[in-house]
Amino acid sequence: MPPPTRNVTVDCPRDVDGLSGPTVTRAISAILNGEDAGDAEFSVACLSGQRMRALNRRLFGHDRSTDVIAFGFFHTHVLVGDIYICPSVARRSAVELKVPEREELLRLVVHGTLHSLGYDHPAGRNRCKSEMWRLQEVYLRQIIGVGK
Repeated sequence: MPPPTRNVTVDCPRDVDGLSGPTVTRAISAILNGEDAGDAEFSVACLSGQRMRALNRRLFGHDRSTDVIAFGFFHTHVLVGDIYICPSVARRSAVELKVPEREELLRLVVHGTLHSLGYDHPAGRNRCKSEMWRLQEVYLRQIIGVGK
């Protein structure tokens, strides 16, 4: 059986450290391989705080910007994932969490990919205790370790 086909497109400014096409492709591929996912088409787009707020309001009724919004569905046996990341929110989170900005941006790629695969977590403080969150941190450590 041939290996799965994986296509990833990234639409982020060059100055967003950690979200280059090759880095994002490696991260998403590592997760898809780890989850034994088949063929996949993923897109990752960076949005301004204003555009992310508008998307969050339109889709979920939340009138605020957020760090990541992700969707996943199957189309003719191919997983299609769309991930929207807001670098300005990620920067604030990185400062608050005292982690490098690149790490927080990659965390959002991992988080969005897992959501696209069907994983979910509770809202609020308990999200950091969820199975999805633990899995996210395992993948993040693998990806950061490979990328150094």
